[in-house]
Amino acid sequence: MGKKSDRLRPEPDREPRTQYAALPWRKSGEGAVEVLLITSRESRRWVIPKGWPIKDMAPEAAAAQEAYEEAGVLGEPRHKQLGVYHYDKRLRSGRLQHVRVLVYPLKVTEARDIWPEMAERDRNWTSPADAASLVDEPELKTLLAKFKS
Repeated sequence: MGKKSDRLRPEPDREPRTQYAALPWRKSGEGAVEVLLITSRESRRWVIPKGWPIKDMAPEAAAAQEAYEEAGVLGEPRHKQLGVYHYDKRLRSGRLQHVRVLVYPLKVTEARDIWPEMAERDRNWTSPADAASLVDEPELKTLLAKFKS
């Protein structure tokens, strides 16, 4: 039998699964770049919209779809990814799943007042530097801090 600490932290699944994320951005009235963070459903941490691949949909289109569902924003996703970050997702089974997240910039053209997950999440438009200080994942902090548009 393993040590007690082994039972408290289930071993993660070895192979990372891939998710696609959007980094929604816009220019403020003064011309400064702002990015959009949303809260996660359970822990209420600040994150960017992301989700699993969607059948027959390009990665950047899937990221844009998640941005609409989770944050209520529509826009133009860039085909070229901005970067990658990793995190461990706790599955319903209690196991941890390593996840690789490919991030695509999304130039926001419309922010809706009503969207599918509006009752479950908060939105926060902020500077890339402030956004970097609000998220937990180190690689996402770096992506946000370096983001220019």
